[in-house]
Amino acid sequence: MTIFQRIIDREIPADIVYEDDLSLAFRDINGQAPTHILIIPKQAIPSLAESTDEDTPLLGHLLMVARKVAVQLQLTNGYRTVINSGRDGGQSVNHLHVHLLGGRPLGWPPG
Repeated sequence: MTIFQRIIDREIPADIVYEDDLSLAFRDINGQAPTHILIIPKQAIPSLAESTDEDTPLLGHLLMVARKVAVQLQLTNGYRTVINSGRDGGQSVNHLHVHLLGGRPLGWPPG
């Protein structure tokens, strides 16, 4: 069981900013920007690389949640969404998640 599943199950507390039937969004405890939110599906998908065509509606939903949360948190000057996949991609928890970063100018390339 991943730490994200434990957050979904309310075994571990989190600063939740959004929740619906399919997803949960909460502040990253190791934020890399003034606003750093993690958006996770309640359905466990290990990574984007392991998603299937059947996951398409859920993946689209996660991006729409990112938009809603960005509006809610007033990220009016812009924001970045990131999905890391696999070790080389920087994924540290084997539960697909979208990073929503904002609150300051974000450089490019990202790293």
